[in-house]
Amino acid sequence: MKPLRRFRIFALGAILLTSAGCGLLPEQIDKTEGWSAQQFYTTAKEHSQKGNYQTAAKYYETLQARYPFGRYAQQAQLDLIYVYHKDGQGDQAVAAADRFIRTYPRHPSVDYAYYMRGRVNFDRGAEGIAERLLPSDPEKTDTGIAMQAFNDFAELVERFPDSRYVADAAQRMVFLRNNMAAHEIHVADYYMRRKAYVAAANRAKYVLENFARTPAAADALAILTDAYLEMGMEDLAADSLRVLQVNHPDSPHLARLDARVNGTEYTPEESGWSVSSVLGLGS
Repeated sequence: MKPLRRFRIFALGAILLTSAGCGLLPEQIDKTEGWSAQQFYTTAKEHSQKGNYQTAAKYYETLQARYPFGRYAQQAQLDLIYVYHKDGQGDQAVAAADRFIRTYPRHPSVDYAYYMRGRVNFDRGAEGIAERLLPSDPEKTDTGIAMQAFNDFAELVERFPDSRYVADAAQRMVFLRNNMAAHEIHVADYYMRRKAYVAAANRAKYVLENFARTPAAADALAILTDAYLEMGMEDLAADSLRVLQVNHPDSPHLARLDARVNGTEYTPEESGWSVSSVLGLGS
């Protein structure tokens, strides 16, 4: 082959390779090559503050992969809990919190991991916990996430009583307890309407045993009294009514129940038991 022809073929091949390479080059270049841990962390933080949570997560993840040790890696793992949570990745957020707690149990900010684990379970996948716990079909409701959130906050309060997150956690625990108790009353009401009095009484007892200091306790006693009366257990009905009178003298059910237990005349505003007047629920 003549030298000139070989040169032309070589030049053409070089042009083709260069052209093909130009199309792949931007994707192949790693812009973060050589970045320090601080650069990764600063960039991730900036994206997080701007609400670019997916991008922030990628930088935090890359930081941990390239620099698995040191304070930036620790802080990145802690920040990932928040970023995952804000990005709607509840499972990843909980996993990140658990991982941080296992890896750094004595870290000065480990209380934040406990708190965020509760927050994720409190918030994730719902328009509101009250709406989830009080659905149209109460039998099919899963209160597991709400209970898990309560337990997460309880663990924070027990382990870190001086944590700055305790006040907020305690308020959320009150909210969760009240709504879980209201859910049980909603289910008991469901059973009362279907004349399943044993099931209704059992739900009411559960509230009294587990949520005695919630507003729902008064409603539980009212349901229990009604259920006992429907089952012909007059003595037990009288006992539960007395407890209701002593502990909840303002209960709107007292006059009706007193008339039922003592056989006196009473004209109810609405027929039958209904929790809707107390909890503001639809029938």
